[in-house]
Amino acid sequence: MSADSSLRPTGAPLPDLATIQALARDDMAAVDALIRRRLASDVVLINQVAEYIVGAGGKRLRPMLLLLAAGALGDRSGKGIGPDAHQLAAVVEFIHTATLLHDDVVDESDLRRGRKTANAVWGNAASVLVGDFLYSRSFQLMVELDRMEVMRILADTTNQIAEGEVLQLLHVRNPDTDEAAYLRVIERKTAVLFAAATRLGALLSGADAATCDALHAYGMNLGYAFQIADDVLDYASDAETLGKNLGDDLAEGKATLPLIHAIAHSDADTRGRLRHAVEHGDTDALPDVLQAIRATGGLDYSRQRAFEYADAAQRALDGIAGNDYTAALRGLARYAVNRDH
Repeated sequence: MSADSSLRPTGAPLPDLATIQALARDDMAAVDALIRRRLASDVVLINQVAEYIVGAGGKRLRPMLLLLAAGALGDRSGKGIGPDAHQLAAVVEFIHTATLLHDDVVDESDLRRGRKTANAVWGNAASVLVGDFLYSRSFQLMVELDRMEVMRILADTTNQIAEGEVLQLLHVRNPDTDEAAYLRVIERKTAVLFAAATRLGALLSGADAATCDALHAYGMNLGYAFQIADDVLDYASDAETLGKNLGDDLAEGKATLPLIHAIAHSDADTRGRLRHAVEHGDTDALPDVLQAIRATGGLDYSRQRAFEYADAAQRALDGIAGNDYTAALRGLARYAVNRDH
């Protein structure tokens, strides 16, 4: 995606992803070490499947968000980034990883991050059950911290994610899915975990309620921006760059924003073909779908919506004191809508 003027300048240039990752490197190393310690199980298959997906790499964006929020509002010698933040960052990653395992089974996916999904290697049953193990392990970790507000946030978030999974299932092969319904799915499936991560980072720093709410708003808007940008890439990238099959959303019968926009703004004949493609998950229709999306400006419209949410994420930080961590959070808002995978 190209840069957009709606992402407001903040004075000094915003850091890129590599700089942000470098800022969080030591803390992320502590989180990764904790993840691997707490993955351990007497059941060999659990170790194999969990290590396969956790070891697949990825940007670890959600746990990093928690650490950056804690760093933005605290200091390393006191209430900011410390063992509790590392443990909660691991919890967030476990929850996210569990959702990936379950998603790939529901979606019948066979490729993620450029390699076979766990269900393609070990089968659906193992993937679902190891996902359950990761959910339960995440709750063990959060209970150890013995903070009711932390448990409430994560319990509510996990429940909303489950609602989002079911809500998305209701819209599979439904060509009448509109933008509002699409955004409701994103809120529950993606944005709530981003928002929980940033709120928890603020909470650990001892921030007041208004500041916690501001970091929550940042995370929610970032989650919307990130997912809409992701859905644009499914029609605008290529399999090698994207790490999954191009057109996977169409194959799964998911009407995401570029296609929703095209259906709403096409002539009757084209609209009928697009509806048929969604109803049947017809990837043979992908060339026609891409042409209709281009003709109606579906990609540009969706990019603009992603930029609007990214800009809202930045605005949520306006009352937060500036430091390297705050700049990193702003940089992630820009990264979310300017990436190629």
